[in-house]
Amino acid sequence: MRRLLFRLGILLTALAGTPTLALEPGASASATPDKQLQARLDLSYRYKRLPELIRDSLIPQQWLREGDRLIFWSAVGPDAGTWVLVHARTGSMKPLLSSAELRTQLSRLMGKPIQLPDQLDFAIAPDQRGIVFRIEEQFFGLGLSDGLVTALPPASLNALSLSRDNLLAPDGQAIAVQRDGGFAVLGGDGRTRLERSGEENHGWQIPKKAWSPDSRFLVVWREDLRGVHKIPIVDYSSALEQVTRIPYVKAGTPLGQQAFYVVEPATGRVTRIPPTEGETYDWFAGWRPGSSEALILHLSRDGKRLDLSAVEPASGKRRRVLREERPESFVAGLDFAEEGSARQVTPLPDGTGFLWLSERDGWRHVYLYDFAGKLVRQVTQGAFPIHQVAGVAPKGDALFLLASADSAAPYEHLLYRGSLKGDALKRMSSGSGMHRIAFSPSGSYYVDAWSSRTQPRLRDMVSTDGKTRLRLTTADASALEEWGYTPPEALTVLAADGTTPLHGVLYKPRDFDPARRYPVIACIYAGQFITVVPWNFIGTSASLQANGFAQMGFIVMVLDPRGTPGRSKAFQDATYGRVGQSEIPDYVAGLKQAAATRPWMDMERVGIFGHSWGGYFALRGMLMAPEVFKAGYAGAPGALEEEALINEPYLGLPSMNPAGYQAGSNLALAGNLQGSLKMMHGSSDVNASLSTTMRMADALIRAGKHFELLIMPGQPHNPQPPADRYYFDDIQLFFVRTLGGPR
Repeated sequence: MRRLLFRLGILLTALAGTPTLALEPGASASATPDKQLQARLDLSYRYKRLPELIRDSLIPQQWLREGDRLIFWSAVGPDAGTWVLVHARTGSMKPLLSSAELRTQLSRLMGKPIQLPDQLDFAIAPDQRGIVFRIEEQFFGLGLSDGLVTALPPASLNALSLSRDNLLAPDGQAIAVQRDGGFAVLGGDGRTRLERSGEENHGWQIPKKAWSPDSRFLVVWREDLRGVHKIPIVDYSSALEQVTRIPYVKAGTPLGQQAFYVVEPATGRVTRIPPTEGETYDWFAGWRPGSSEALILHLSRDGKRLDLSAVEPASGKRRRVLREERPESFVAGLDFAEEGSARQVTPLPDGTGFLWLSERDGWRHVYLYDFAGKLVRQVTQGAFPIHQVAGVAPKGDALFLLASADSAAPYEHLLYRGSLKGDALKRMSSGSGMHRIAFSPSGSYYVDAWSSRTQPRLRDMVSTDGKTRLRLTTADASALEEWGYTPPEALTVLAADGTTPLHGVLYKPRDFDPARRYPVIACIYAGQFITVVPWNFIGTSASLQANGFAQMGFIVMVLDPRGTPGRSKAFQDATYGRVGQSEIPDYVAGLKQAAATRPWMDMERVGIFGHSWGGYFALRGMLMAPEVFKAGYAGAPGALEEEALINEPYLGLPSMNPAGYQAGSNLALAGNLQGSLKMMHGSSDVNASLSTTMRMADALIRAGKHFELLIMPGQPHNPQPPADRYYFDDIQLFFVRTLGGPR
């Protein structure tokens, strides 16, 4: 999920100096921090929210179907506050109208002065002659040729096309919309052609790419969660508690039942697609060119088998095209569910075959298949991973790939050009860091949005022949420079096995003095499905939090240990079946190696923090390495007994690997606690259920171990404002109290 971060607007120059903290380990903390400590907390919080100081055009650009033209919202520079039309072939960039004229027309239509937001989302109108946007819950259209703003009825096809939950047919003559757990298909005249209602825990969803290319068919799916385990969420806002039961599939319990349907709006026919065998997670993968078959992915619940099915839309008949299996490990897990499934299959434009991603040779590479399921060839190979097929040329055999093929930067996503014949890759990215690519419909141009740890985000329009490169937007990070912001220090260490390189970063206080000794915090996540070390300018949520912690007077390390994705299959498989057994040793090894050449890291005062899966590992650190970690804060911790998709692909089912689940349990290690421990959980958390913290608390009590506990009433997995600030401050006050400040 992507959240737009807006500019703070005011630099707090009063915090230019960062005072020394007076508290030492064991000192008490009052309910209200003194002015000096509060100033430090304020500075820390603003460092956590540094993206708000960056002025950038964050709204995704939109390509028009024809003419190699795109439109983007400009938030920085001379055209700020309006949309710009770019002609890729000529290099022309021209605002659709001035920002002043946009405000004038909107003020006239709305009958009051209008102030435009920094970021204004939009969509291309169904007829491709204009754009659609919304201001204060009112919908408007803007013509590309005349620059005229017009009001739109909320139920019009144009207005409905603005929502990401609705899906416009390729011919622009119909739209599929979500409606309270159900869905409907509306025609160009706004009338309902077909509708299905949902029930509680048994609703309909419209997947991306649901429409067939010829706009005749639509694929929808329905998930039945009525029979799965449910967790109670208690509303404590009044003396009369209210309880809601939320579906939550825990490890070893039944999955929900998914069913796909093919809808033909012209006839009203809705045909169910036969399910595959066993319990599976299913995703819609798109259509073959020409609309002859719909494509569906099926992942077994243990992650060991991935099938590709093709469905004949008129009859609903399903056939298996391809099966990928890995009995000794897993094919896919939670990261596949989050975004990997959308990248798994790429049909070729000519309809003759498709590209398939696989780690069967030890690295994620591209394989070419025909639609009979026959392997044609392995297209890419080498000791590096392919992350995405970014584009395939409509004619010829060129393809474009995001890969980490630079051995000096094993996590950077760079764009390369290859061929279906398997020719050597040619780097196309002009800069390092992380790149996101969006090709034009013709395949002749693409937008490259990228940044690195030292380079704020740039957005370029580039031709595939490399002859044209046009700068669209440049992020303005001057406010950060005024604050004296510096990127984190890169760190490379060896894992606990003594041979595997691990990459991380160190964050220091803004007023860092190498002559002093600083307490250290390990900021951990370590989940098998995500990396948290930053390789772009903004960073990750974990790295932003770490940067904030550092301003309280700590050295903070962020590391991606073995078992995390993005590198070789062997690197991730290091923890398969034994989650929780090597990640903390890797972190401890990394801390000791970093401190060996950095005398300002005080290894006698080390803490560990993590949230969610990181909360599980923060507990793990306190219980597995009590001699290293003197204080730990675990926020909303997960557990191996919790959500099936988070655990089973990486551990196997509980019935098949009871020893692995037992070895990774924090409950069994409660008696090892020596240092200061605090846990936090929101009472309305539906990601990591409150029972994880309750069970841990019970185990600690039974072991006679004292700890602190913060329950945040009504808060979800990630506390929301203003509770988020309370939580962030509480973490830092805990570490200031237990670890002290610089000496």
